[in-house]
Amino acid sequence: MTTSHMLGRVPAPGLVLGGVLGLQCGAALSVRLYPAVGPAGVVALRLGFAAAILCGFWRPGLRPWRLWEPRTLWTIVGAGTLLAVHHLSYYEAVGRIPLGAATTIEFLGPFAITLTSSRRPGDLVWSLLAAAGVLLLGEGGLPLDLAGIGFAAVAASCWAGYILVSARLAAQVDDGRGLALAVAWGALLSLPYGVARAGDRLLDPRVLAPALAVAVLSSVLPYSFNLEALRRIPPRVFGILTSLEPAVGAVVGFAVLGQHLSMPQCAGLATVAAASIGATRSR
Repeated sequence: MTTSHMLGRVPAPGLVLGGVLGLQCGAALSVRLYPAVGPAGVVALRLGFAAAILCGFWRPGLRPWRLWEPRTLWTIVGAGTLLAVHHLSYYEAVGRIPLGAATTIEFLGPFAITLTSSRRPGDLVWSLLAAAGVLLLGEGGLPLDLAGIGFAAVAASCWAGYILVSARLAAQVDDGRGLALAVAWGALLSLPYGVARAGDRLLDPRVLAPALAVAVLSSVLPYSFNLEALRRIPPRVFGILTSLEPAVGAVVGFAVLGQHLSMPQCAGLATVAAASIGATRSR
């Protein structure tokens, strides 16, 4: 049984939620690497390992020819570029603000897809509720770093773009070869910056082992799961199924990193998730 067939037997919501858990666990693990190589080094290693694993598994070659059609290549380049910028921004944010807060702001990207896909005036209510949730994140005893908020906002924009581009890639390529090339392109983009910031520390065995785990948890599994899910559900529904991501990020941040959020910040996290769920149920 092929990997595509195996993933095809898993319900799409299960794939999305499994990807969410992997992303957050990988992000928490990556924070422990920051003292050694910094966010840029983590991204370079994460995408580099993920590209090697995915390309080794899917073996994208000269066939099928549609993989190398200009339209498909542009989609691959777009997906890989968005991945690289998203990773750099998100990990810079996680290095400055708690994981749950960074994930909540990043989640506004998929939420925006949900709102823009509808023309219902009532969705303005959910938009305002989500905005209130973000404001609550800045309240309480744990003030958030403005640069961290800015990086998380950039990550949100890139994640929204990646969802749309990845849905197109899933329609153009019926297996994981397009994804493998997209991740490889993202790795090539992030490598020079990672080397400039971390240098030969990227080759430290004490860094390579956990970085490989981060790549599997945060890239290989989630992206494979998400691509398969996007073949079966529209981007709007995919965006909604990730509404648990802020809560998962907060729980993982507390359990793994000991990060605490104040009560108003927890309320803000829950408000953003509630707004996302409400926007879907209203339609």
